[in-house]
Amino acid sequence: MKPLPRLYAIADATFGNPVNLAKSLFEGGARLVQVRNKKAGAREFLTQVEEILKMAPEDACVIANDRVDIALIAGAGGVHLGQTDLDPALARTILSHRRIIGWSTHNLEQALRADQSAADYIAAGPVFSTQTKPGAEPAIGFDGLREICARVHKPVVAIGGITLDSAADVLACGASSVAAISGLVGGGDVVQKTKEWVERLGSPLKLDQVDGKG
Repeated sequence: MKPLPRLYAIADATFGNPVNLAKSLFEGGARLVQVRNKKAGAREFLTQVEEILKMAPEDACVIANDRVDIALIAGAGGVHLGQTDLDPALARTILSHRRIIGWSTHNLEQALRADQSAADYIAAGPVFSTQTKPGAEPAIGFDGLREICARVHKPVVAIGGITLDSAADVLACGASSVAAISGLVGGGDVVQKTKEWVERLGSPLKLDQVDGKG
């Protein structure tokens, strides 16, 4: 897998309709968008992912949060899994190697395990405390992120409380990408905010071609 884009945007239903959020993120230049809707039923989430795939630019990749089945049926570019979701090894038996699998980790031990797993990238965080996920794990800070990036070989996506001002320092720790949620879709002009993030972090890097959009 080629390097991920510097900006890993998340269209989180907590902040509005994820379809509308994704549309604005694409317009702003995001080319890797995860669709997250923790409260949606399977039918609603599938419909949302399918709608987003229809509007996604040809060079964009759409990742479904948690649901391997939705990613498969919709033809999404991949799936992002949490620690309590399906193991990446099992997810890989469902999704082809042309689709991306990401795995959330919250400490060095989990990151090292993910590095030996079927996951394509490792999400590490929260880097800072965040209000996006109630009951989130303790923040790992710059030191924790730097250690994870130094010890693993797979691309690291840093997530959790990262702002536009702190993004450069996060990347300097060795992360390949910065995941942003509230900093992008938490209010205001999402298109303009996305443009600012893309400009600050650098031009998006294209992903390998994957099934579906990507």
